[in-house]
Amino acid sequence: SRDHTNNELQIWHLHFVLTGIPGLEKEYYWMALPLGFIYAIAILGNGIIISTIKSEASLHIPMYYFLCMLALADLGLALCTLPSMLGIFWFDYKVIAFDACLVQMYFIHTFSAIESGVLVAMAFDRVVAIRNPLRYGTILTSGVVCRIGAAILTRAVCVVFPVPFLIKRLPFYRSNILSHSFCLHQDIMRLACASTRVNSLYGLIAVIFTKGSDSLSILLSYAFILSTVLSIASGEGRLKALNTCVSHICAVLIFYVPLIGVSVIHRFGKHLSPLTHALMANAYLLVPPVLNPIVYTVKTKEIRRKIIQIFTRRKITVQV
Repeated sequence: SRDHTNNELQIWHLHFVLTGIPGLEKEYYWMALPLGFIYAIAILGNGIIISTIKSEASLHIPMYYFLCMLALADLGLALCTLPSMLGIFWFDYKVIAFDACLVQMYFIHTFSAIESGVLVAMAFDRVVAIRNPLRYGTILTSGVVCRIGAAILTRAVCVVFPVPFLIKRLPFYRSNILSHSFCLHQDIMRLACASTRVNSLYGLIAVIFTKGSDSLSILLSYAFILSTVLSIASGEGRLKALNTCVSHICAVLIFYVPLIGVSVIHRFGKHLSPLTHALMANAYLLVPPVLNPIVYTVKTKEIRRKIIQIFTRRKITVQV
């Protein structure tokens, strides 16, 4: 019968084809070098922050422990996308195995959820530092910081855990061409040849439980911070208190602006060009790991000093 013939032709895909930047395929050779440089900044920058906080005893305080967690999440995000991005732009290799794609998707969404949770923890840290400066050390002890870190990790791992299994049960036998240089849940889901209502619903619940609640928690934290800052009598005191939040505000904007942009484009931007989709997705995953170390290096003199020491030591070694 015709239905039987159709069923025989419905061969499930064992791999997906990744897309680089549509319309710029001829420029990949020239884009490979800056892309490698961007990844080098992300990996070196976050690596320096982690090693500085580990080696400098003066930085063994909650604020910098949370910064270390943020750098680890950024490092994870960068390393998740590195193989497929460099594979496309350096070697023109676009094929990724189905299971490898699910693994990459899992880690991208997990590290993204970890980063979101860490930004909430950093906001809480700033609330405690500004509202209760005298009790800061007793409220945010090393034990409390460890428990917060464990809670952030557990939440991210558990919330994203069902997603690959929900994708695995779907049939894929029509198109297997993804619209990005890496695997994202929304992107894989749209290629399925069956109802994706359960996936969409779970994806929405997961986003509300992680990034939705996190963004509200950060806004609430800053409402507390502003009310406290406005009650400070001296203008100099207000500026000093707000200055301690500048780096964190930048980190929040660096993470949430591309995230909101890519979410809006996925939901309402189906009429937009594939180039817009690709650039927004790349910004969502590459901007935080690259810019966060730059922001915190500019604002933290201990980290600046460590970088200067590294480069001056190398210079002396080269001269000798």
